[in-house]
Amino acid sequence: MLSAAPIIYGMIFLGVLVMVNGIYLVAFGKSISLSNKVNRRLEMLDKGERREDVLAKLRKEMDQHMKSRSLPLYSLLADKAQKASIAFTPQQLIMVMAGASVAAFVGLSVGTEASLAVRLVMGVAMGVGGVYMWVNHKAKKRLSMIEEQLPDAVELMVRSLRVGHPFSSAITIVSKEIKDPLATEFGVIADEATYGRDVGEALKHMAERLDMQDLRFLAVAVAIQQQAGGNLAEILEGLAKVIRARFRLFRRVKAITAEAQWSGKFLSGFPVAALIFIQVAKPDYYDEVLDHPWFIPACSIVGIMLTLNIFVMRALVNIKV
Repeated sequence: MLSAAPIIYGMIFLGVLVMVNGIYLVAFGKSISLSNKVNRRLEMLDKGERREDVLAKLRKEMDQHMKSRSLPLYSLLADKAQKASIAFTPQQLIMVMAGASVAAFVGLSVGTEASLAVRLVMGVAMGVGGVYMWVNHKAKKRLSMIEEQLPDAVELMVRSLRVGHPFSSAITIVSKEIKDPLATEFGVIADEATYGRDVGEALKHMAERLDMQDLRFLAVAVAIQQQAGGNLAEILEGLAKVIRARFRLFRRVKAITAEAQWSGKFLSGFPVAALIFIQVAKPDYYDEVLDHPWFIPACSIVGIMLTLNIFVMRALVNIKV
């Protein structure tokens, strides 16, 4: 007879993810979910907040995680949280991990008959792992959206420059006309330029913070034009074509390597899934060989080979564009 424990574990873990996302939306509003029609910066301004206060708040959110890498274990999460621009402070994010771990432990205590040690370990694993998966998903989604929006944003700047707007005004237009997440990023740059910061320096900081090559190209193009002069509209038009071509090439490479990626995941995950299924369906299946001297070494070798398979397949399909 099949056990319901794996289903309960899965439902508790899913509940942890939903709880974390719900707390985030309640604390910072729907606009932070990146699916709102009005970008978050404009929504904050529409609520009557002063422009300098909005700028200070957004800059703090964008930079706070890289400054907190010294916190215990937080360095594993800091880079992802930085790219996702998580509005939670590092301390709040750690508190969310602790709260999610407690909630998972309570759920395991109510829904399962596992021992106290198992519930403690699984509770912490679900709390910390759930928050990490949530932040990682946010980071991937946000960077993917920025990569997709960037060519259109650069082309909008080109059109603005050709009708006579200065570059700072072109950035302001981009921050109002496109959606988040890039709208808020460019809005912060526009506000920083208004208060005296060099636009090229602000673009470079954004590129380094998000660790995106296309944004580095944009920052370098603007910096060169500021130092050497030239037609910025033509430079950005060529850059937009390069970025769009790289984006198409990246998507093509991703499509070509998708089969190999999923094959590697399947080959590594299937033995583990089969082992879990056997243990659930027939817990005494391995009883006759548990005492064999080669059982533990064989399991270790299989585990090592499965782990190596993940890294080898990832290296084979990790094609730089």
